[in-house]
Amino acid sequence: MLKDKIGADLKSAMLARDTETVEVLKGLKSAVMYEEVAQKKRDEGLNDDEILAVFKKESKKRQDSITLYRQGGNEKQAQKEQSEKDIIDSYLPDQPTQEEISKVIDNVMIELGLDNPTPQDMGQIMGAVKKASPNADGSIVASAVKKLLS
Repeated sequence: MLKDKIGADLKSAMLARDTETVEVLKGLKSAVMYEEVAQKKRDEGLNDDEILAVFKKESKKRQDSITLYRQGGNEKQAQKEQSEKDIIDSYLPDQPTQEEISKVIDNVMIELGLDNPTPQDMGQIMGAVKKASPNADGSIVASAVKKLLS
């Protein structure tokens, strides 16, 4: 179970005195606990898919921070956020490549029978692509679909 893996990795990082990893993993455990309380599942806990959703949110937060720090010219803080994001991403399944996403979009277009998609079809396409490729990053999928529709 993913929650057990985080606990074991946290213990290993503490023993190795890896303060950055300890900090990130404690933050992840806290985010999972917070989500358990929010969903009223404190006793039974979250399943792995729900935990992965929490990790994706945390990774996205780091990505947003990286973008903002770089826009503000604070490269040192952006590097720190990138390092944290890398640790979080190591627990996430591999993201599909642009080519794989494009193939999924093409297949979805065929399944939906959309020869000439319009911007109004974007929601329908996005939903089908996310179902077909649940590990795909939503922003990457959205930009690929927008590119197709333009």
